[in-house]
Amino acid sequence: MMKLKIKSGDTVKVIAGDHKGLEGKVLRVDREKNKAIVEGVNMVSKHTKPSAKSPQGGIVKKEAPIHISNISLIDPKSKEATRTGTRTEGDKKVRFAKKSNQVL
Repeated sequence: MMKLKIKSGDTVKVIAGDHKGLEGKVLRVDREKNKAIVEGVNMVSKHTKPSAKSPQGGIVKKEAPIHISNISLIDPKSKEATRTGTRTEGDKKVRFAKKSNQVL
């Protein structure tokens, strides 16, 4: 498994694919498949059968995973896509945005 530079709760921008340009918050990251679920991006329609949980059934819109290589972290200062790096500040290891050099 690769170490990923994107974590849950990060704000990201889609940089490639059908949803290029959309922004959203990362809800979940799947390290084994190198995919992330981003809020409001890559919406799919899922047909559900009636059950005890949803007695009506029907069509439900939900987010589908998107590959990590197609998303980039948004710099909180400049609001643009940026790469990340790590450095030690005191005893702690912190992530920082390479565009603005600001700790994330």
